[in-house]
Amino acid sequence: MRHKEAMKHRLVDRRLLKSAALLCSAAFLVAPGLAPARPLLLISIDGLRPGDVLEADRRGLKVPNLRRMVREGASATGVTGVLPTLTYPSHTTLLTGVAPARHGIVGNTTFDPRQINYGGWFWYAQDQKARTLWDAAHDAGLTTANVHWPVSVGARALTWNLPQIWRSGHEDDAKLLKALASPGLVDELEHDCGRAYAQGIDESVDGDENRAAFAADLIARHKPGFVTVYLAGLDHQEHATGPGSSEANAVLERIDAVVGKLRDAELAAHPDAAVAVVSDHGFAPTDTEVNFFRAFIDAGLITLDGEGKVSGWDAMPWSSGGSVAIVLARRDDSALRDKVRALVAKLSADPEARIAKVLDAAQIVAAGGNPQADFYLDLSAGAVASPFAGASAPFVRPARVKGMHGYFPGLAEMNATFLVTAPNVPAGANVGEINMRQVAPTLAALMGVGLPSAEDRPIDFGQKKVR
Repeated sequence: MRHKEAMKHRLVDRRLLKSAALLCSAAFLVAPGLAPARPLLLISIDGLRPGDVLEADRRGLKVPNLRRMVREGASATGVTGVLPTLTYPSHTTLLTGVAPARHGIVGNTTFDPRQINYGGWFWYAQDQKARTLWDAAHDAGLTTANVHWPVSVGARALTWNLPQIWRSGHEDDAKLLKALASPGLVDELEHDCGRAYAQGIDESVDGDENRAAFAADLIARHKPGFVTVYLAGLDHQEHATGPGSSEANAVLERIDAVVGKLRDAELAAHPDAAVAVVSDHGFAPTDTEVNFFRAFIDAGLITLDGEGKVSGWDAMPWSSGGSVAIVLARRDDSALRDKVRALVAKLSADPEARIAKVLDAAQIVAAGGNPQADFYLDLSAGAVASPFAGASAPFVRPARVKGMHGYFPGLAEMNATFLVTAPNVPAGANVGEINMRQVAPTLAALMGVGLPSAEDRPIDFGQKKVR
């Protein structure tokens, strides 16, 4: 009996301790004198070059809302990106402050040597291994919302989520999005906006304007503390007609108006909010497409069946726009490694291959790139690595796109954009050139939330010169 009574008292003690701990946690969030987390709107304009904002007048661009952010807040002359300078790895670094080697989103598309995933991308948040700003904001007591940000399907820290995903553009894609979004959210916002939400496969500026209207309605209706919005139309147009083309400039001017509407919605909901505009990479004009699959097929490292599909492989290119990772099927096979190294050396000596730089496995790790790759080839600006092509495709041909990114970071054309306004950011501050891994810890500091896992330091606005 005494034993039972002692067990009972110990159980009561544990419950009291647990209750006290919960009360302490709640007191920490609401205790007087402690600064609460602050709201922030984060807008990404895919492919926005810093010069298109900072030199807008000279380039004949009418972007008053972006220019207003330069005057009223802080801006970077450029943001050095990650390896590779692609949309999905970069957007994940923008949210985590860590390199692709650590967060795990090492390309846009997943590695698919047998081409069976129907062009599947890294859509799912479970593939992302690092702590995000969504996590940090949620843990600090802020509600969170997302409209179309990459790698967002199933992100648990999001209160309201309209994730980015598509398959074919068939009407079933809309059903898929509704199934993966926060329950009832699409129907709720479609009712308010009086139209259907844009298909995920729609990367046009029309799609941006549609999704921005939904984002503004979500902000007005729910007033989330931290919001991410992704706009794809500029990147889409730069691929089609080239960076700086009249068509791309027209798209950017429409996106500038979208930024103004989102900013107005956020400040109406939270007058003290910070607003940040970022991009994932810059852009380079292109002239040549290089089909590295052709070289690997010819070398017997990739075998095809009678229908031209991959039936076996020893080494496989993994294209990333202006660069290409090389993956070995057997990393412990020294003979295979030597064979691939010899092929890479041969290609590097061929002017048609347009290879500017080669990294080996150790150098890739040091650069924070794809740890699955044993070699990484950077192409000279203007060249683009072909997606998978069969035995009949030529080794080189004129580029089928007018602009590309994905090159190694450090190429000036790949520099991304960073703009921010906030009550505690000095107007007209020039923060110089920054590293992309500084963005997330900087935004965390502006929100007053913790992101100690970031690999770089926040920007110190107090020490920056005013423009």
